[in-house]
Order: sequence, then structure tokens, then C-alpha cells
Amino acid sequence: MDAVNTLVCVAFVAWAGQTVLGWLQINRFNRALASLSDNGRVRIGRSSGRFRPRVVLALAVNEEGRICGNFVMKGITVFSRPVTEYRLADKMLNDICPGTLFPGNKALQEALTLAISNKR
Repeated sequence: MDAVNTLVCVAFVAWAGQTVLGWLQINRFNRALASLSDNGRVRIGRSSGRFRPRVVLALAVNEEGRICGNFVMKGITVFSRPVTEYRLADKMLNDICPGTLFPGNKALQEALTLAISNKR
């Protein structure tokens, strides 16, 4: 096999691996979202940006406006997983101030602000 065929094979294997890992990440997100929707109404927020790690935040809010479940996915790779953010557990939605909860994380502040405002 010459160098061109080797390069094509390596590129194909990398592409197939990226596809499989992306599918696994979407599966993990969908399972976490389905389990979160059992707890209450779901609100989702995400940070913006092209070349910095993104954050996706999902909140489950009950009828009283209290957060009864959440998860955060942070990162730039397909290896990020849904993780519960314990600082948000059992807080009233109206009493949350993203700047005081996450003072050093602008991306998480932006995602939380969008989840609270529930803009689409």
C-alpha cells in the first residue's frame, strides 16, 4: 500500500470513529434528557461560541418553580458526559443569579441565563 492509500484509510478510520463517538454522545444526552423529563418541565440553555468549549445545561422544574433535577455537558470533544450540578439542586428558579453561582465560568452563566429565560 502506498502513502496515499494509507492516508485515505487513516482518514476513513478517523471519520468513522468520530461518527460512532458522536452517536454515543447523542445517546447519552437523550437518555439523560428523558430521565430529566420525568421530574418536571425541562428547560435547556447552551453557551455560544465557535472556538471555545460549549456548555449545555438542562433543568427540570416542578410546578412550584423549584429545580428538581439538572445536568450539564461541558467540553469540546465527544467525550463529554451529562453531569449533575449540585449547586443548582433544590433552588427556586426565580432566586437564581448565574453570576453568583458560577463566578468564574462565563459559558455556564450564559447557559443558565438562557435556561432560566427559556428563550427559543
